[in-house]
Parts: sequence; C-alpha cells; structure tokens
Amino acid sequence: MKNEVDELLKESIEPPIIVLENVSKSYQKDVDAVKDVSIKIRKGEFVFIVGSSGSGKSTLIKMLLKEIEPTSGKIFVNGRDITRLRRRLVPKFRRNLGIVFQDFRLLKDRNVFENVAFAQRVIEKPSRTIQRNVPAMLSLVGLSDKLNAFPRELSGGEQQRVALARALVNNPLILLADEPTGNLDPKNSWDIMSLLDEVNKKGTTVVVVTHNVEIVDAMQKRVITMNKGILVSDEQKGGYSNEN
Repeated sequence: MKNEVDELLKESIEPPIIVLENVSKSYQKDVDAVKDVSIKIRKGEFVFIVGSSGSGKSTLIKMLLKEIEPTSGKIFVNGRDITRLRRRLVPKFRRNLGIVFQDFRLLKDRNVFENVAFAQRVIEKPSRTIQRNVPAMLSLVGLSDKLNAFPRELSGGEQQRVALARALVNNPLILLADEPTGNLDPKNSWDIMSLLDEVNKKGTTVVVVTHNVEIVDAMQKRVITMNKGILVSDEQKGGYSNEN
C-alpha cells in the first residue's frame, strides 16, 4: 500500500516521461508481437527490458521511436500522445530521443568527428556549437584521440562509444539502447554499461533492451520482463517492486 501511495505522490509532482496504455502490436492477423502492455517510466529512471528472442522487447523500442505504430493502445512520451503524432512531426519528436543500436549504424565514409557532428547538423546547429559540443562528447566516452579515425579503424567497443556520443550530443531527454552490448566482448560490454549508468546519473532517462542476464543482475536497476508479447514482471532490483 505504501509503495502505491509513493507512486501516486511522485506522479502528482511530475508525470511519467514514458507511458504505454494497453498497447498491442500485431504484424499479422491473430499474432501479437506485443499484447496489452501498460508501462510507466519516470524521468531519470534506468530501466532494463529483458526477454527471449521474439518476446516483444525490440518492438516496444520501435514503437517508442515511432518506427512502427501500435495496433491498439496509446503511447505518451514527455506528455505527448505520439500515436496521434503526424508523420511530418516525427523528426522533431525524435530530437528528444537518443538511440543506440547493436550494429552501431555509423556512417562508414565519415570520420568519428563527422559521425557525431551529423546528429547536430540534422537539427541545424551552428558550426561553432558543433566544434564545441562534439569534442566534449567524445571526451565523455573516452575517444578524444580518435577524432579523425574512420569506423573501419575502430574496435567494436570504440564504434559503440562513437554511437553513444552521437546519441547523446543533442542532450536527449531519453536514451533508448537496443542490445547495445550484443556485438561486444565482456570488457567492452561493461564499459558501455558504465557509460550508460553515468549518463543516467546526470539525469537522462535510460531504457535498455538486452539479453545479457549477467549485466542486468549486477546493475540492480528496474527490470521489465517480456515473454511472447506479454509483460510478465516489473520489479526494482534491490528495492521496492514497481507495479504499473
């Protein structure tokens, strides 16, 4: 009972930054990738979404990015119902989001500086701002000495750091990471997760889709577990249960 009261008090002060209300997604008739899922994520939370292949966790991320639309239900991001968002407004909406993928998705014909700067050029930041922000962000991820390197010259861990810098350079409210350690060895995996934790401590809401049980167990964050499109558990590791 106390936990429920605490949650209501928190929401009255500041509403959740992400809300999914009875969201379902069907890719074909009678086959639900996500089924009647309701989730609330508060500003500044660090949340893992876990589950086996086909559990629906990556589908959730794609709906939050508005890459795909839910079949039913509503999704609110920073107070806005994105299920009603017009297609022409999607690029502007995504400026509030940072995204990191398993396969890095760097521009192979551009160096590290230009890969990170690209995110700033898209939103028409002035060159002076870019020249200041990009080195600062590369310093944050430990790549100050790789400004002129190309993706082919970097290790997998370094490429993911560049991708993280690119995701963060526009100071997003929310960082979405879809299997960010999927192609990395254990050491680089922990390095990336440490960076995500540091970013979260500075106030960014972080949502990570992963199958890495070792990392999830060690980090003691909130964990949402999906199975065959259904939300089967939602708990705060090392703390109170977070019921939605």
